[in-house]
Formats: sequence, C-alpha cells, structure tokens
Amino acid sequence: MSGNDNTKKKTRRLLFLLILVIAFVLITAAAIYLIFGSGFSQLTGLFSSRTTSITANEFSFEVGRDRSFSHMGGSLAAVGTLGVQVLDAAGRETLRDSFRMSQPAIASSAGRSIAFDIGGSSVRVFNEEQITTSIETEGAIVSASINRNGWFCVVTQEGGGLRGSTSVYNNLGAVVYRVNLGSGFILSAQLSHDNRSLAVLNLTDTGSRINFYHGIDEDKDPDVLFDFRGGLIIDIMYLSNGDILAVSTDSLFIVSRAGDGKTLYSFADNRLGGYARYNDFIALHLYDHGIGFRGRLITLLSDGTILGEIVTDREVISMSAIDRTLIVLKSDGLVFYNEILEELPLSVNNNHVAGATRVLAASNNVAIATSDNSAVVIRANAG
Repeated sequence: MSGNDNTKKKTRRLLFLLILVIAFVLITAAAIYLIFGSGFSQLTGLFSSRTTSITANEFSFEVGRDRSFSHMGGSLAAVGTLGVQVLDAAGRETLRDSFRMSQPAIASSAGRSIAFDIGGSSVRVFNEEQITTSIETEGAIVSASINRNGWFCVVTQEGGGLRGSTSVYNNLGAVVYRVNLGSGFILSAQLSHDNRSLAVLNLTDTGSRINFYHGIDEDKDPDVLFDFRGGLIIDIMYLSNGDILAVSTDSLFIVSRAGDGKTLYSFADNRLGGYARYNDFIALHLYDHGIGFRGRLITLLSDGTILGEIVTDREVISMSAIDRTLIVLKSDGLVFYNEILEELPLSVNNNHVAGATRVLAASNNVAIATSDNSAVVIRANAG
C-alpha cells in the first residue's frame, strides 16, 4: 500500500472524528447552542408550546455521566451514560429506561424526545411516560432529530468510510424513507412539520450543501440542492412556512423550498458564540475578535427584523429562548431578557445557579439551570 493511500485514509479518519465532535457539540451543548442552548444551543428552540408551571425547586437524576437535558411539556428529561429519565413538574419520576451510551445526546419537540448515542448505535424515542420506539442502528450515529408530529430522523455513518445515511421514521417507529449519499459526510437531517419534506445537511469538498427531498415517500435523487461554497453550515431548522433557517459560522440565512438563499444577518467580522430560537424569534451571541469575552447579544425575527442589540463583556455559557423571551446563563449568573433585550429582575439570588453549565427555558419567566448532577428552577418576577 502506498504512502499516499495511507495519508488519504488518515485524513478520512481525522475528518470523521472532527465531524463527530462538531455534531456532539451542536447537539449536547445546546440544541440546534442553537442548539441550540449549545456551546451551541441548536436544538434549544424545540420546546413544547404547552408549557406548564414548574413547581419543583430542584431536580435530581440518576442517569450516569455526561448528562444532557431537555424540557418537554411540563417535564424535564435527562440522558446520560446509563440511560434516560423523566421527572414531572413536582420532581416525581415518570419514566426511566436503563441502557448504555458513550456520548449521550437528546433532542425534543412537542412533548416527545429522542435520545441517542453519538458514535454508538442506541436510539430511544419517548414521551413523558413511556418509550415508544427502541432502535439499534447498524452504522455509527452522527445525529438525530424529531419533529412536532413524532416523526424522526437518524443520521449514521455507514461502511467504515465517509458515506452517510439518513433514515426517516414515522411516529410508530417504522422506516418510511432512507437517503444514502455517495460522497460528502452527512452532518444532520431535519423533517418538515408536515412530514412531507426532508432537508439533509452534508459537507462537500468545497463547503456545505443542503439536499431537499420533497415527497419523502419516493426513492429518488434530491429535488433541490443548495450549495454554500467556501463556508460551513452548522445547523438547519424548518420554519413553519416550509423554508429552512440555516446557521453558518459567519451568517444567518433562509433557504426556500426552491433552493434560493437569502441572508438575514451577516457576522463575518465576529465569532459566533451561540444562538437560540423559538418559532420566528432568534437570538445570536457574537464575540468581538480580540481578547476576553466582549461581544454582543442580538435578537431578530425570521424576516430579518432586528429587535434588540446590547453589548456584553461576560462569558456566555448557554442561552435558550421561548416565546419572545431570551434566557442567558453567564459566568456571573442568569439573566432574563425580553424581546428587545431589556433585563428582567429575578425572584431569587443568582447563587442558585453556581456550577450550572446549561439553561433551558420552561416559560417566559421560568428557567431550568442544569449541571451534570442536578437541575435548579429559577424564576423571574412575573410583574
């Protein structure tokens, strides 16, 4: 075997490991933060609209190490190396399923969650009370997502190379469609709210690409391709009108069903610290290029309307959005903001969030600050 072949194989292995790391950060440090709350928090915009009052002051979980959390309806779900667990608003356990994971991750939507093992094979789909689907994949899992109807996508790496596969399952756990890309590593996949369109994000030799499949009950090539040359798209999310909201390392933009791109906000002169989304409400955290944590928080709508912008000089650990409220976990405590980034007063001392690594929005005045061992409820003053 030639030295050139060995070099190519090493390069492929390094690329695969890099993509797994990127996927892991996007999903577990929060959703697509944004993913949510991230870390990125990408995935943090997938909160149920039927939020209920959180009454417990602290939640304690027994799911092993490397925990990730998600708010689902009126409950809080946690995944770890030993499985999944769900506690209701009073802190009572409603579900526990024990199984092994090495790099646990979770995504949620409309009271349902999908737990999966990045680099492994285990997938569990569940609601607040029961496991509805249990799957062991053949390939190594890269990412997974679930839509508001309970349909879900699982992206795997197949055949020991860089060939990616996306499997779409209905709410009963049956495979309804599968996409295999001959080239280009698949990073993530999202299913539209009506279950009829699939968007697959993959890396190419020249940048990133979104592959659109309209009518996913048919086995066919992509209907539309959107190439983002020279750049890296790190997250995609369906909007209610069927368009895709895409987050890259230097811009936020919309891609239509026809494959047309429109820039919402460009931040090429800044470094993306994180983002959060809820419906049409989007928040960005941008670092200034330089020393320290100086940067900006920006809120805007999916039509590009800027709502608010403020300067911050504290480290932003995590952020999450619900309705038009932004909740930010900083190095010196938790802050609630309204849509124009006016700070809302807290009802408790910020000492309660010491050691927290992520924040989840439960309602416009209730947040859940989580660490690897527990989760604490923090409220803003309702008035």
